[in-house]
Amino acid sequence: MVRVPAALALISLMSFSLAACGSPETAAPAEDAAAATSAPAADAGPVMPEDAPPQEEAGPDEGEHLGAADQTCTDQVGAAAANRLAERCTMVSPASHPPCNPANACALIQDEIDRSCAMYGPGEAKPAECAA
Repeated sequence: MVRVPAALALISLMSFSLAACGSPETAAPAEDAAAATSAPAADAGPVMPEDAPPQEEAGPDEGEHLGAADQTCTDQVGAAAANRLAERCTMVSPASHPPCNPANACALIQDEIDRSCAMYGPGEAKPAECAA
């Protein structure tokens, strides 16, 4: 069994050995000068590769407005309607963790209702929430 002081000495020896591997004295002065001149300035921002495709920059108004899929159902139709839709979803969905939450998009909640109601066969009675 290794004693604690011996283990600490071994760890210290290994860390000193590894520290020497990456010491800056191993780089040649010519390489340091070349790296300094070719490195972009820190204030220049991100640098795109020369072979990168052209990028479109978003204007000040672009990207500020959320699409319907990015908004919550509450934001889209109001709290009362969103809660009713979420309740309908919960009543018909057989999923263990359905997306029946007013914080989700209304389309996602409605898709779960549609999916759940479509699972009933032609002769089976669907819940009243499927007809709403």
